[in-house]
Amino acid sequence: MQCSVYKSLRQYDYFLFVPTADEFSRVPTGLRQLLGKLEKVIELELHPQRNLAQADVRDVLRQLEAQGYFLQMPPGSGSLPLHS
Repeated sequence: MQCSVYKSLRQYDYFLFVPTADEFSRVPTGLRQLLGKLEKVIELELHPQRNLAQADVRDVLRQLEAQGYFLQMPPGSGSLPLHS
């Protein structure tokens, strides 16, 4: 699966993965507001054998298919309360 990765310019070390470049329609409004301005950093081809630095690629693929995005947060940051 092809995906685009964006970094938040407001939240240090937060990265948003989306299956299509500049397609954020399935990302909750609250999350978009929290992340602020996003800067595209890379396009990746994801498959189960690919290694990612801070996330399990199978989790990323599952979330991209199920909810249309994957949020990578800094280790130990917990979860975010988000609203659509």
